[in-house]
Amino acid sequence: MTHHRLDPDRFHNALGPFEPVLRLLPGDSLTAATLDARGLDDGGVERGSRPNPMTGPIWVEGAEPGDALGVAIEAVVPARDWGWTRPGLAANVVEPEAAVRFAPGGEPVRWSIDRGAGTTRPEAPPQGLEGLVLPLAPMVGCFGVAPAGGQAISTATSGRHGGNMDWRGFRAGCTVWFAVATDGALFFLGDGHAVQGDGEIAGTGVETACEMTVTFSLRKGWAIGWPRGEDGAGRFTVGNARPLDGALQHATTEMADWLGEEGLDPVAAGLLLGQVVQYEVGNVYNPAYTVVCRVPAGLWPGAGGG
Repeated sequence: MTHHRLDPDRFHNALGPFEPVLRLLPGDSLTAATLDARGLDDGGVERGSRPNPMTGPIWVEGAEPGDALGVAIEAVVPARDWGWTRPGLAANVVEPEAAVRFAPGGEPVRWSIDRGAGTTRPEAPPQGLEGLVLPLAPMVGCFGVAPAGGQAISTATSGRHGGNMDWRGFRAGCTVWFAVATDGALFFLGDGHAVQGDGEIAGTGVETACEMTVTFSLRKGWAIGWPRGEDGAGRFTVGNARPLDGALQHATTEMADWLGEEGLDPVAAGLLLGQVVQYEVGNVYNPAYTVVCRVPAGLWPGAGGG
């Protein structure tokens, strides 16, 4: 097992079949520099273009269609002492008559990031928020593998391959599995947020350049449909689609299928999910929305509570 470091000189605004910038083996780990959503690096220098320029792709030896690539998020660390957000709320998350009143506009709001204290705050807060200080909760906004069929899909959206899901659960301590659709998997990551609420309803978190550390694994012949994962709170599946119920359907079906792989027939899977399932909302701003379906820790079949 080898640890690699990567500070690339080129970035991509799509996940697709691009020339890999690094080749590594399952079991290897990677610490990579990533740009913010506007393409600014740790020094505030523009090195990529919006939206969400990605670091990668990373070629994982032995990965081929029909496998699943495991990505364990070891650390997400803001690489500078400031970030930014866009003010306002997305039109689709408020009542239609309120959309104009809350419409995004104006200059981005700059936030100070105190990495020592583990906090962030707006530098020029609006009236009523003068004392607002938030704990840092760094997360990966956009990551995944090259899609099937030679496609290159914009980092503005998401799909079976992952992409711009903006779920704040994608943080240190989380492992995510992506369906491999092309040789080498071709993994991308970026779009770090210092903190973000559920849904990314303003279209941004506190966007900042980050240093991200991940460890790769490979499960041969595990032909999953949508991203799957595990963290301290349990196991989860991820669906990406619009409208929102489409994303929920993908996530729920993937979870029911996973339970089937663990030996539960459709009756048993439905009985369990009907009483214990938990849903979390990822991105509801971008072209495809994200819904996370969870079975809590301790309730998975064979865990003693399932």
